[in-house]
Amino acid sequence: MTTPTPTRLMRSRSDSWLGGVCGGIAARYGWDATIIRVLFVASVLLPGPQVLLYLVLWLVIPREPVAQAPVYPATYPPDL
Repeated sequence: MTTPTPTRLMRSRSDSWLGGVCGGIAARYGWDATIIRVLFVASVLLPGPQVLLYLVLWLVIPREPVAQAPVYPATYPPDL
């Protein structure tokens, strides 16, 4: 686990299939997203409100911000 974990739990933009919840949980704790997805699908086979929990997390967990390109001043590149 060499990648640094983010300080907040956010839904992933780059590793999402449906809402990014499993990808965000995996990124937050440094786990593989496939493991989280397999555990979620396995838990759906058990009785309980797993799908409802996923939908609530989808609404509650904020979306990861979009990486923006750096903004340069109007005179970039500098006039020589």
